[in-house]
Amino acid sequence: EKQLVESGGGLVQAGGSLRLSCRISGFSLRDHAVGWFRQAPGKEREVLSCISSGETTKYYADSVKDRFTIFIDNYKNMTYLQMNNLKPDDTAVYYCAADFRMVNCGTYYPITWAYWGQGTQVTVSS
Repeated sequence: EKQLVESGGGLVQAGGSLRLSCRISGFSLRDHAVGWFRQAPGKEREVLSCISSGETTKYYADSVKDRFTIFIDNYKNMTYLQMNNLKPDDTAVYYCAADFRMVNCGTYYPITWAYWGQGTQVTVSS
């Protein structure tokens, strides 16, 4: 069974930092792309960052460049999103997702990703 479970969300003041974690079971990150997404109320789900299969490419959305960093631990089969200098507009439910042998991961709409976690709430106060 393929599962992804996010953790690390919470309430933080503007300018603060959070690190989100995603524990993966049932498949290996060695042959899957992995990404982080968010969805705010009334908004479409958007891709924030992803790493393609085999770590061949890495993508960041313009809204989080220079603030967020994605990384993986292949031995633990986990992915992380380090979020710095958080802003109120970052408030959303954050998801991790994966897909088998996805290349150029930043070019795909979120709906095309195969496997999803349940999400973790991030709230940034002003």
